[in-house]
Amino acid sequence: MSKSEKQKMLAGELYRPDAELAAEQLATKVWIARYNAALALPVSQRHAILSERLGHVGKDAVIRPPFFCDYGYNIRLGDGVFLNFNCVILDVVEVSIGDRTQIGPAVQIYAADHPRDAETRRQGVEFGRPVRIGSDVWIGGGAIILPGVTVGDGALIGAGSVVTRDVGAGVTVAGNPARPRKS
Repeated sequence: MSKSEKQKMLAGELYRPDAELAAEQLATKVWIARYNAALALPVSQRHAILSERLGHVGKDAVIRPPFFCDYGYNIRLGDGVFLNFNCVILDVVEVSIGDRTQIGPAVQIYAADHPRDAETRRQGVEFGRPVRIGSDVWIGGGAIILPGVTVGDGALIGAGSVVTRDVGAGVTVAGNPARPRKS
């Protein structure tokens, strides 16, 4: 039996967005509008709304609205995670964020990817590569984390950095592309 486009997407294989995925994105857009309108609600009520759509929301995890994502159910937040205003997560595959990680405003995390050659892109297919961010990480405002990147525990990503490669545990990176810096 052949895989559905959603099954291919979740497996990180080439897939073509279809009616099922469009319906799921629409449902997520409706949920996002409701969540983003909940800015004045207490954190506990916003946490409950997050738990309706995200794959996992750890204890005391906070996302300040506005927030944007593709599906939501591929996002896993550990305990005490904090995302500041205006973050974007393109979660066609898993995006996991470890305990106590702090993420500044306007950070963008991309698990969605596209073929590098134009002929394959013309076919309308795309794929995803998981993003894994460890525990106790700090990501400065405006940083961009690209598909397939793993950030180790305790790492620090400088504001405005574009992270194109894995970052080891305890390493500080900054710049475009992000490169190791002395602490």
